[in-house]
Amino acid sequence: MSSPIGPEDYMEPRCLLCMDPMGQEQSVKPVPQQRIMEKVDEYMSRRDYAGVERHLKYWLTEAQLGRDKRGELMVRNELVGHYRKTGQREEATEQIAAALKLIEELDYGGSISAGTTFVNSATALSSFGENKKALELFEKALPIYESSAAARPELLGGLYNNMALTLCALKDFSRANELFDRAMEIMGKVPGGELEKAVTCLNRADLVLARDGMEKGEGEILSLLDRAWDTLESFPGNKDGYYAFVCEKCAPGFEYYGYFAAAAELKKRAEEIYDRA
Repeated sequence: MSSPIGPEDYMEPRCLLCMDPMGQEQSVKPVPQQRIMEKVDEYMSRRDYAGVERHLKYWLTEAQLGRDKRGELMVRNELVGHYRKTGQREEATEQIAAALKLIEELDYGGSISAGTTFVNSATALSSFGENKKALELFEKALPIYESSAAARPELLGGLYNNMALTLCALKDFSRANELFDRAMEIMGKVPGGELEKAVTCLNRADLVLARDGMEKGEGEILSLLDRAWDTLESFPGNKDGYYAFVCEKCAPGFEYYGYFAAAAELKKRAEEIYDRA
């Protein structure tokens, strides 16, 4: 059953030029961050990307009107991820600049919020081929995540994975391999982390191909593909929207290396899960 519709589904955002009366104290009116994210998850479970964008833009305006800079940072981070997934480079770049500016305004420095913003921004920049800029932001996030007791293991694993991909693009294969090792180790300790380990295996196959070529690296590549498939096939957790997302994410990798039946099966599983949502 779908969750109740929110105001963003039937109302236009308020006008940004509307201000409190002169002389009245400007109070902060926080946006409901948890509810915003729950609605994003609901839209994503249906792959309703237009709904995600409409929803986030509505709450971005509300956060700005309410002078809720923390809420604004959260929404802008989500928009960075959305525009990365939908391939909208200009829009993503605009949100990255605004989010990084908010980190300075909020004086978040070495906080987890700053680290998350650096990782989100770096991952988007890397997806658009701006790998040197991405690496600079990953380097800022790394000491924050590794030194903070508040950093969840899955966040650190995601940082290692994404940073390793950027290093692969920059042909720093040795350091990329090291980070893939660390990602595999830490995700093995996270409930449901098997799915991320499957993604890491496919990423690592791409590293071997780039470093060694297919003829020399074929044995290692095929071993990594088999390991990724076995991990997805035997996953003990819920086959939910995230499982569908990972299947959809992994399918092109299997297809690229000629595992056409595996790719078709993963696409089928993802479609079935999305159709039930």
